[in-house]
Amino acid sequence: MHALRTATAFPVAGLACLALAGAAAGGSEALAQGGAVYVQQPEIAKVSCLRGCAARKRVRQGSLLRITGKGFTAVDGVTFHGGSGAADDIEVKVRPGSARRLSAAVPFGAATGAISVTGGGGLESARSRVVAILPAPPPEPNAQLSPVPGPRQRGAPRLETQTDRTRAFFGARHAVTFSYRISGGTPKRVTVELVRARDGAVVRTWAPDVAKSRVQKVRWNGKAGKRPAARGRYLFRLTVAGADGEIARSATARDFGRDAFELYDHVFPVHGPHNFGSAGARFGSARAGHSHQGQDVFAPCGVRLAAARGGRVKFAAYHAAAGNYVVIDGAGTGTDYAYMHLQRPTALRAGDRVFTGQTIGAVGDSGNAQGCHLHYEMWSAPGWYDGGQPFDPYPSLRAWDGWS
Repeated sequence: MHALRTATAFPVAGLACLALAGAAAGGSEALAQGGAVYVQQPEIAKVSCLRGCAARKRVRQGSLLRITGKGFTAVDGVTFHGGSGAADDIEVKVRPGSARRLSAAVPFGAATGAISVTGGGGLESARSRVVAILPAPPPEPNAQLSPVPGPRQRGAPRLETQTDRTRAFFGARHAVTFSYRISGGTPKRVTVELVRARDGAVVRTWAPDVAKSRVQKVRWNGKAGKRPAARGRYLFRLTVAGADGEIARSATARDFGRDAFELYDHVFPVHGPHNFGSAGARFGSARAGHSHQGQDVFAPCGVRLAAARGGRVKFAAYHAAAGNYVVIDGAGTGTDYAYMHLQRPTALRAGDRVFTGQTIGAVGDSGNAQGCHLHYEMWSAPGWYDGGQPFDPYPSLRAWDGWS
């Protein structure tokens, strides 16, 4: 048994003359009869919300933007630059169209910041003024089978769909379940796609057997391949082909509300009224002969404690300082999660499988504790007092507290 070492407690425009020998600054190399062509650099003049806007025509994730300016004939990409640095930049592809106007959907995950457009041959506009982007509204519940909005070709089967939740957690006991029913027409082929709203990518595809008039179900466990899928919005999209090739779909390609849900990677462990205490409750605060290796979360004794992330129990015991405690190796994270001062000994034992959000005990004051609280620790690989190091869990706790 390992010994505990802590007491706990974010306009430029121009014409470039392109010669055969090379392109001038701001231009793109091109060939034409006569030896040179003029290529106009794109320039953004105005960005406005066209559809799916928030109140007062404000832009939000999922909105359709209208971008006006000049030199857009060959533009095929729009980049949302977000904050400082390139880490949160998101590029979306657009169809070339009018020389002065184009439309682009705001991707889920786009943050407030400037945008730019890119044309054929690598020409890029200067960045626009900062565009304020609000978060997308939460997915609309679709907990009962209901007719889909389409599109549907004449003669194609009729579809009803249902998604059992709008918030899902990786590693939870219950997977996200998508249900559907096909009626009318003669269904020949069924495809269910799981789409990531951030970029429209298809994360997983199912090709279930064709069944008419019966409710069919598809379940997703939160994985993309063998790894946990990234946090964010996802949706199910159903496509059914009839006997003569006529197609019915549950939603259009731009509909990110139908059968959608938010996937989260953790839940907040304290399920009741709580606070984070004063500076002394923080990671690294001074203790007698050592520093605090976790974050205290104060709550009334008896408030339910849940596993922030599912995994396997590594330790479940009592210690004079930690009181009743349990340590869980978080599945797919390389992180150990430690919960201390539980009201009573947990019923879990080493090796037990635990699901995200599963009850693991209740807030208490067992061991060396002043008042009822959870002392919560997070440790890097290879683990808790097994070569890993504790790190500050406060930023993670605050984030989880915001969505669960």
